[in-house]
Amino acid sequence: MEKFDKLSGIAAPMPLVNIDTDMIIPKVFLKTIKRSGLGVNLFDEMRYDRDGNEIPDFVLNKPAYREAQILVAGDNFGCGSSREHAPWALADFGIKAVISTSFADIFFNNCFKNGILPIVLPQEQVDALMKDAEKGANARMEIDLEAQTVTSSDGDVFHFEVDPHRKHCLLNGLDDIGLTLEKSASIDAFEKKMALERPWV
Repeated sequence: MEKFDKLSGIAAPMPLVNIDTDMIIPKVFLKTIKRSGLGVNLFDEMRYDRDGNEIPDFVLNKPAYREAQILVAGDNFGCGSSREHAPWALADFGIKAVISTSFADIFFNNCFKNGILPIVLPQEQVDALMKDAEKGANARMEIDLEAQTVTSSDGDVFHFEVDPHRKHCLLNGLDDIGLTLEKSASIDAFEKKMALERPWV
């Protein structure tokens, strides 16, 4: 998993509340077990019409936001059914952080496991960052995970909380497999010990 330390990127404003996982990646695209290739179908039913043509008014179809790496979203982002394909699609598109007042628990946890930083801030701060995101491609936000800050294009700094263990995992690019491999020396020592003590196992 790619390490997350500092990010300077374009933020796309998505003020809708209750954006659920089916809006993020519709169920028709859940047949794959690959983490790659889903970005093109991110927000599919909002991005494309029935003929597969882009809907110009959708934020990620606008030229200013095609390279967005941050979403500033409405309350309760990622609600609905539990599908890891939702953060897979976000990550494949290039989204590395989502800022909101709240997230659905399962989606929130899945973000960390897939290298995406979900940031919870009070409503007034999210509102301020939403207005900043509406400025377009010339307004770049900066996120510093080590310092736990979001800085707007105008230099306003907002502090966020993050679980220390999850912070460690993102800073070091560790998913569940990576965490296990950190203990590989201890695992090898245990296996050798068990082979001597219980050779019949």
